[in-house]
Amino acid sequence: MPALVHPPFPDNIPTHPLLVIDFALLKARDPQEIDRLWEAATKLGFWYLKNHEAEEEVAKMFDLGAEAMLLPLEEKLKFDQGIDGSSAGYKAAGSNMVDASGEKDTVEFWNISKNDALAWPSHVHRTYPELLDRNMPTIIRPFVQKSLNVNETILGIFNDRLGLPKGTLESLHPVKEPSGCEARIIKNPPMPHNDQKRGIGAHTDFGSLSFLHNRLGGLQVLAPTSDTWQYVKPLPDHAICNIGDALSIFSGGILRSNMHRVLPPPGAQSAYERWSLVFFTRPGNSKVLRALVEASPIIATSVTSKPEKNFDTETTAKDWFARRIKYQRVANRKGPETWMSSRGTEADPAAI
Repeated sequence: MPALVHPPFPDNIPTHPLLVIDFALLKARDPQEIDRLWEAATKLGFWYLKNHEAEEEVAKMFDLGAEAMLLPLEEKLKFDQGIDGSSAGYKAAGSNMVDASGEKDTVEFWNISKNDALAWPSHVHRTYPELLDRNMPTIIRPFVQKSLNVNETILGIFNDRLGLPKGTLESLHPVKEPSGCEARIIKNPPMPHNDQKRGIGAHTDFGSLSFLHNRLGGLQVLAPTSDTWQYVKPLPDHAICNIGDALSIFSGGILRSNMHRVLPPPGAQSAYERWSLVFFTRPGNSKVLRALVEASPIIATSVTSKPEKNFDTETTAKDWFARRIKYQRVANRKGPETWMSSRGTEADPAAI
């Protein structure tokens, strides 16, 4: 079980302020709260979310993830992601690169596909260890369902603000279609003497929305027009949400997919294991990543105003996702160009 008692986030560490959005008000379609969400999503693409109603499911997932990490490495590697661009399964520490030099990451994680969680006891993408399989209906599926509820509510709000026909974004994220949607439990080891060692290198997220839960610091964002990384301070019972590449592309760049990375926690927190839990909402595998210009004059205007940007990738969500995963893997490295092939919509693809 991840430690619940740990030193506080240091007071002397600069942090980037995020807007705190109240999910209860979003569900009630409070106009002012929707305006604040829109501000967060279009300016930085990150925000805190309170009253998201998933606290119990999050706590159970942290406990289950800790048990899963204690499985023998030999057992965990039976469920390895592989190197072909597949995501579901186990990723050992050091399997991914954090930059073009080929430096290895420090995190290990389990990815559990949304499709597998909802289809249990059947499997859509792959099988899992008995521990995870046994807890699929009682712990994993409830977390997935709560996360879907949160992200689908937010997608519905964005759909309306973008001037899209009702249900457009929902139709791009069908629950039953195979997709890259997944829950991920992440462990980074203590780094008390190397607090600049990157656990996860600079990147934008692959999909549409991320619903993240942290108990220690370590997440950093690179704000627009800034060249200085800043920590995001975790707040108890607050999720951290952010926009990913797919939603940024669909919106013609109106919604911002922002650069971020993970370092060890700062200060005294660096002596502790850093655990995080995230649910990624991603489009259905068959959906093509392109701006929805025909469906929304607002999006069409945005695309016209950014002639230097390419909002028609001619790529399905499945291929976009697989490419980004595949070329992060150390085993696939041929040189710096491999890392660059894993990049998404990053404003500065060389940022580390």
